[in-house]
Amino acid sequence: MIKVTRLNNKEYFINFDLIETLEETPDTVITLRDGKKFVVVESVEEVIQRIIEFKRRVNDLPKIIKHEL
Repeated sequence: MIKVTRLNNKEYFINFDLIETLEETPDTVITLRDGKKFVVVESVEEVIQRIIEFKRRVNDLPKIIKHEL
């Protein structure tokens, strides 16, 4: 899950696996597979970067766990 900020400055966590589209109109609109839309203050590039960072952390977990054992 990634953290995003809606226009009212409330922070939410979104399951990025459910994202269907990202678009800037000029606000960033995240559309989920079920059609639900979120307008957020982050740019499309920021949202993509958060997804990449999350996936990196998850992919590094087995290395970290193995190292700690």
